[in-house]
Amino acid sequence: MKKTGLLLLSLMVLSSSVAFASNTVSIKGSTTVLPIAQAVAEAYMKVNPETNISISGGGSGDGIKALLDKSTDIAMSSRDLKKEELSLAEQNGVKPAVKTVAIDAIVPIVHPKSKVSNLTIDQLAMIYTGKITNWKEVGGDDLQIVLVSRDSSSGTFESWGQLVLKGEKVTPKAQLQASNGAVVQVVSKNRYAIGYVGIGYLDKSVKPLQVNGVVATSQTALSKEYPVARGLYMIPMVNQRGKQPIS
Repeated sequence: MKKTGLLLLSLMVLSSSVAFASNTVSIKGSTTVLPIAQAVAEAYMKVNPETNISISGGGSGDGIKALLDKSTDIAMSSRDLKKEELSLAEQNGVKPAVKTVAIDAIVPIVHPKSKVSNLTIDQLAMIYTGKITNWKEVGGDDLQIVLVSRDSSSGTFESWGQLVLKGEKVTPKAQLQASNGAVVQVVSKNRYAIGYVGIGYLDKSVKPLQVNGVVATSQTALSKEYPVARGLYMIPMVNQRGKQPIS
């Protein structure tokens, strides 16, 4: 999705939540969606200076939990709502409106000095479940692999588990990180490491890997040619006439 269209869509999501709310708006959740929300908030507050928007990360699970217990106005999420979350929403009188604001590619990353440039889905799965433990098994140097993963509150962690691990569990040896930025920082400093992040977090400090021979780009994610792509969401509550969306 082009940046202009993305901002317009996200502004529409934000406007729908603000319509019956106070002049303070809280947004919480996915660190993958965080840069989108920050850009949207900045653009919105320029047009609506009377509105103050506070944004915090913490992971998709934390954002959705905050929405369901009515402590935030909008949840940011890199996964869809689970059945149990929808059930809890109904119990709490919350009507979440899931809005897709982007399609993201989850990209495996390694240290820039790594000889590895491409891994298959099967190889990634075996690495993250602990079946492959040395880089030489996938064409790299004779070095033990250091696994870096998002923690279980992350939507990226769950999407990786579904799209790459096919439901298998990440090995307990993986180092769990609370944000995309933390994953980049750890991998950039460790020649042995591998991690995965949303495409928006790639920078020159790490080396992105192809997956099944496909480079992660916005185009290959949208076309579904890139195999590790998922939706990103902003989730306000459905406005009810005469009622505040947040009590």
